[in-house]
Amino acid sequence: MNRSIAAAAFATSLVAAFAAAAQADDAMKGKEKCFGVALKGQNDCAAGPGTTCAGTAKMDHQGNAWKAVPAGTCVTMKTPKGMGSLTPIKS
Repeated sequence: MNRSIAAAAFATSLVAAFAAAAQADDAMKGKEKCFGVALKGQNDCAAGPGTTCAGTAKMDHQGNAWKAVPAGTCVTMKTPKGMGSLTPIKS
């Protein structure tokens, strides 16, 4: 009995993980990750060591923090540190 409960719990967690991934993909539809354009605390994710994710950028235009922007606009976004980038920027 315990194995079937554990198996059911595992299956449920897999379904939830796949659903969350699909929802994240939908949220990024028509958008791209743009590094170096987010203001302090306003990044969408990937804010580097010592941070967890969304809203954890320690400074404006942090090179390893990204913001979702309309596709095709990132590299045209001008910041005080240069332009937005589709890959992390070394600070």
